[in-house]
Amino acid sequence: MCIRDYLQSHHVWFETLLHPPAPSASKLAQTIHVSGRFVAKGVLVRTEGAYVLAVLPATTRIDMERLAQALQGQSPRIATEDEVERIFGDCERGALPPFGRPYGLTTLVDASLAGGAEIVFVGNSRHEGVRMRYRDYEAIETPIRTRFALATSPRQRRSSHRKAG
Repeated sequence: MCIRDYLQSHHVWFETLLHPPAPSASKLAQTIHVSGRFVAKGVLVRTEGAYVLAVLPATTRIDMERLAQALQGQSPRIATEDEVERIFGDCERGALPPFGRPYGLTTLVDASLAGGAEIVFVGNSRHEGVRMRYRDYEAIETPIRTRFALATSPRQRRSSHRKAG
């Protein structure tokens, strides 16, 4: 599924942001000069019965205990790269947009993303960002809004960039 086509089919405003390949959502935020609090990253999570898409700000990480609570006690784990590629086969490795619905997935969004007027996220490739209104994202995706993200320190984000690069 092409994100641009998907958004156009829903008749919502969005802007495509072309940039050098970004290995992470935090790096995308730096590259396009947007606060990481408003850059959404998608993380595929495996539960006992299915996959779900967790969407959270680039400046955070998943608190697995809080995520388990949001999943009514199911034990979540981060999906492997092979699992991600199997489900999101039309996306470049490392590019996971915050839309699970077109892939038949339930999407959970951390409530901290809802505080901004807009969100930015990676499209189908690591060199394509997308900016859209948060309210349009929520109307299209109908995610379950909950709290499962923990803030990371700038030092932790720099460390993850070195690992990802």
